[in-house]
Amino acid sequence: MGYLSQLKPQELKNKVCLLRLDFNTEDNWRLDAGLPTLKFLAKNCKAVVILSHKGRPEGFDRSLSLKPITKILRKALGKTVTFVPHFRFLEIRELVHASPRGAVFLLENLRFLEEEADNNEILAEHLASIGNIYVNDAFAVSHRANASVVAITKYIKSYAGFGLESEIKNLSRVMTAPKQPLAVILGGLKIEDKMQVIDNLKDRTVSFLVGGALTSEILDQLKSPKIILPVDFKKDDGEIKDIGRKTANFFQKEIAKAQTIIWNGPVGDINKNKFSHGTKAVAQAVVKNKKAFKVVGGGETVMFLKKLKLDKKINFISTGGGAMLDFLAGKVLPGIKALENHD
Repeated sequence: MGYLSQLKPQELKNKVCLLRLDFNTEDNWRLDAGLPTLKFLAKNCKAVVILSHKGRPEGFDRSLSLKPITKILRKALGKTVTFVPHFRFLEIRELVHASPRGAVFLLENLRFLEEEADNNEILAEHLASIGNIYVNDAFAVSHRANASVVAITKYIKSYAGFGLESEIKNLSRVMTAPKQPLAVILGGLKIEDKMQVIDNLKDRTVSFLVGGALTSEILDQLKSPKIILPVDFKKDDGEIKDIGRKTANFFQKEIAKAQTIIWNGPVGDINKNKFSHGTKAVAQAVVKNKKAFKVVGGGETVMFLKKLKLDKKINFISTGGGAMLDFLAGKVLPGIKALENHD
C-alpha cells in the first residue's frame, strides 16, 4: 500500500490531488481529523479537489448539500475554497487545471449520484480524470464499496492519507498485539457487527463488557465466561435503557485492571440524560485508567466523550463506527483492499 507520508513535497508540486474525506457527522470532528492531510496537500499540490458525502439522499437533496462546509474549510485553511455544485466532469477538470497554484475545491455530495453507492466504474473514471493522484483519508466510509473509495483506484495512482494510515496502525495494534489485559466495551446497536468482533477477539480479550441494546441478544447468541453482562438495569416501559449502579461499579473495576481498552457504543440511551449515567460512568473509568492504551470509536460514543470534554484524554479516537467494527472483526475493508491492490 502506498502512504502519503512516504511522498516528498516536491513529488506533489505539479499534481492535482483528489482527496476523499468524510463529513458525515453531527459536528465537524471527522472534518477536523482530515485537516492534517488536507493542509499538507493544499500546501504542496498544484490543486486539491475534495470528494465527500453526507447522509443517504435519494437524488439531489438541498438539506444534504456540502455547500455549507465550504465556509468551515475556508476558516480552517485560511484560504478560499471553491464549491462545485454540479457533476459536469469536463468542466470541472478545466476549472481545476486552470486554477492558480494551491487552489482547493469541494465537489457536491457524491451520494446525490446513485452510481456512487453502486461503485460504478464510469463514475470512478470520470472522477479520476480530474486529477493526477488520489488520496483516501476517509476511514469511516472505507468499509463501503463506493465509486470514490474503491473503483477510482483503478484509474489513478492512489495513496492512504495520514488519518487512514493512523487508523490502520492503531487498530492493528490493539487487534493483533494488545498489551494485556485487554478489555473490550461494547454497546449500542448493530448486534451482528458486535458479535463478529467478539468472535475475532475472544482469544486475546480478558473481558467483554456488554451493555445497551445488545444485552438481551448477546445472551442468546454466544455464551462465554469472558462476556460480562449487566446485573441490574434502568428500564422504561419494560425496555432496558441503561445499566444499573451495581453494573456500572463492576464495569469500572474491570476497566481499571486493563492495559488496553477498546470501546465502541454507549451502554445506555444517551439521548436522554436520565439514561446516560451508565455510559458516563464507563467514560470516566476509561479516562481515569492512565496506564492503558485507549481506543474509542463510533459516532455516538465519540460525541458523548466530546460533550463531557473527555475526548482529549483518549489515546486514539477512530473516525469509523461500522468501519472500526469491521476492521476489529477481521474483515477486509474494500477501501483498504483497493489501495493494497493498487500498490
